[in-house]
Amino acid sequence: MRTPAGTECRYYYEDYYRGKETQECRLIARTSSGGRWKPALCRTCPVPAILRANACPSMALQAHVARRLHFWERVQVEAFCTSRLVEVKDPYVGCGHCHDERAGADIFSLPEDR
Repeated sequence: MRTPAGTECRYYYEDYYRGKETQECRLIARTSSGGRWKPALCRTCPVPAILRANACPSMALQAHVARRLHFWERVQVEAFCTSRLVEVKDPYVGCGHCHDERAGADIFSLPEDR
C-alpha cells in the first residue's frame, strides 16, 4: 500500500471506509518495544527502500521508533535471516548466503569462480 510519503510498503495499512480513519505501520505495531508510530515517520523510514533492494524470503525485519536528541524520532530497523539464524548487518544486501542457494544464482558469478 502507498504510504503518506508516497512510497510503496507492505507493512503500511490505512482504512477510510465508512468513516473509519485508521493508519498504522504493522511492522512497528508487532514489536512491543516500539514507540508510538505516526504518519510523518514514513518520510524517513528505511523499510520501503530495504524491501525494494532485497526481496529475500528468509529475511525478517523488526522496527521500532527511536528518539534522537529527545525530539527527533526515527524508525530503526533490524534484520534477521530465518534460514541461517543470524543477524543481517546490511539489510539492503542480506546475509550473503541465501543468494547462493537460489536456483540460477550461478549465472551472476564470474567465469573464474565457476
